[in-house]
Amino acid sequence: MSHVQKDRPWLFRTYAGHSTAAASNALYRGNLAKGQTGLSVAFDLPTQTGYDSDHVLAKGEVGKVGVPVSHLGDMRALFDDIPLDQMNTSMTINATAPWLLSLYIAVAEEQGADISALQGTVQNDIIKEYLSRGTYICPPEPSLRMITDVAAYTREHLPKWNPMNVCSYHLQEAGATPEEELAFALATATAVLDDLQGKVPAEHFPAMVGRISFFVNAGIRFVTELCKMRAFVELWDEICATRYGVEDAKYRRFRYGVQVNSLGLTEQQPENNVYRILLETLAVTLSKNARARAVQLPAWNEALGLPRPWDQQWSLRMQQILAYETDLLEFDDLFDGNPAIDRKVSALKEGARAELAQIDGMGGAVGAIAYMKSRLVESNAARIAGIEDGRTTVVGVNKWQAGEPSPLTAGDDAIMVADPKAEADQLARLSAWKTARDAAAVETALAALRGAAKDGSNIMPPSIACAQAGVTTGEWADVIRAVFGQYRAPTGVSQNQSNRTEGLDELREQVDLVSAALGRRLKFLVGKPGLDGHSNGAEQIATRARDCGMDITYEGIRLTPDEIVAAAGENQAHVIGLSILSGSHVPLVRDVMAKLAAAELTHIPVIAGGIIPEDDARALREMGVAKVYTPKDFELNKIMGDIVTLVDPR
Repeated sequence: MSHVQKDRPWLFRTYAGHSTAAASNALYRGNLAKGQTGLSVAFDLPTQTGYDSDHVLAKGEVGKVGVPVSHLGDMRALFDDIPLDQMNTSMTINATAPWLLSLYIAVAEEQGADISALQGTVQNDIIKEYLSRGTYICPPEPSLRMITDVAAYTREHLPKWNPMNVCSYHLQEAGATPEEELAFALATATAVLDDLQGKVPAEHFPAMVGRISFFVNAGIRFVTELCKMRAFVELWDEICATRYGVEDAKYRRFRYGVQVNSLGLTEQQPENNVYRILLETLAVTLSKNARARAVQLPAWNEALGLPRPWDQQWSLRMQQILAYETDLLEFDDLFDGNPAIDRKVSALKEGARAELAQIDGMGGAVGAIAYMKSRLVESNAARIAGIEDGRTTVVGVNKWQAGEPSPLTAGDDAIMVADPKAEADQLARLSAWKTARDAAAVETALAALRGAAKDGSNIMPPSIACAQAGVTTGEWADVIRAVFGQYRAPTGVSQNQSNRTEGLDELREQVDLVSAALGRRLKFLVGKPGLDGHSNGAEQIATRARDCGMDITYEGIRLTPDEIVAAAGENQAHVIGLSILSGSHVPLVRDVMAKLAAAELTHIPVIAGGIIPEDDARALREMGVAKVYTPKDFELNKIMGDIVTLVDPR
């Protein structure tokens, strides 16, 4: 009997990090012991946006959606007893990618590692931050420069490291169609490579093209998603060959990691999410020629809150069963020559090429940011409308809602709650770190960083020197902000009503009647306090309110409670809507309510939305919040009706 040569399985990862570096380190070591073969580090929002844990904007956000890393000591604790020269580490970090990679290198050097042996990825895709995730700092041009600085540095010093990971994952989360996901991601990659061409010797450029990797999303329409991945493979090969003249096929290979879709995970009947995750995993593993090189799966209960180690273990076991118990890895590609697959791939490529031509006509991805953002908002509105009117079936949400209570969600520990003492612990250690370091060495390192930022030299060497000198995340980012400036990305929300007005006639009539009773147009202020950049929900609420005839104010992400309250007063808002998805809703809403009281604006009703457990929702209502909405409240027209009722003076 002949021996079948099996393919090697992909890297098994779990996206993880929370509370403190020490707590996250324990989680990583536990996951590695369970058979995880790579690390995927989630950083908290202050770290991602370049603030120390003690900054006013970090209040309530420390350790919520990831691990706080404010300095070398935090990074050291994060990877304690994990030999970095034997690890493949993915770091989901973008605006502060040069800094976090510098800290990683500094820790590896402390461990005595051969730096040239380090393997992993910094995501470092800033363009998708302007479009969907919101953890940008600087304008596009200097941000692009820092991406290519990292790439040029790794070419010389970290030959096994992926310096840039084009991330289309969040594009799909923001509503992108498959064609838009293909086009927007490929446009980002070409923008980076066009800039990189001037920073590396021509003979080394093809190898650098081969070092660009991608991070994608796989949704529930898994046949379409499989075809999308095959289209990605073929389009990338085409671009590398024709645009950049890369002759070696191995440098044209489309290398990608994946986290399957979190957007489609439901709060209702959450046990169904296990099936969704499995089907989405098949989309990126079944086709050998388009198979992911690394896979990380969400946990079944992420629509409810922070997953426990057991929940993450369950998702890891799904990967291991697929790779080791089935015969998936024993066969050639199962879909080559399939006419249905070929037709769908061709259609996706045609649609993506049309989008790419549009973007190229605007000067590339950087010039097309506003256009791409508006397309995402429109596509997401169409997706939500399909669920609302039943054209798109979501089991347990808009069909077959009746069901038995889930035993998986029973009990007080059904989801993990972030340690309430973690933020205070982090602040105490940060204060001690600043006291103990050599202040003169810090100033010298920051001066060198400032000089490099101004004169155009590579940002990485002075960043590594800053890491070694004890500089903090906020101090590094403050220099970058001072030299390059800060940026506010377009919201994608037009003031003009859209053509999508089906089912809104009655709501529009009610808005008109209430506006007449108020003496002016009903004014709705949508605000995103804190550092949370996931703006999809806020955009859709603002868009639907606009289409219902309300006068909306939505200025985008990352507003302080003071700014929101000031805007409410200046705009004479009739209602305030707060959107927070980072888990920091309790302290941020408390601040807003206190500041409204101080400004004598308590007559303005406040509504709040996010991933909010019932205990927290109760606490918000006790603060005076009129309505609390969670992902299960998918009918936007019902929310609009609630708003009209709240402000009706009759």
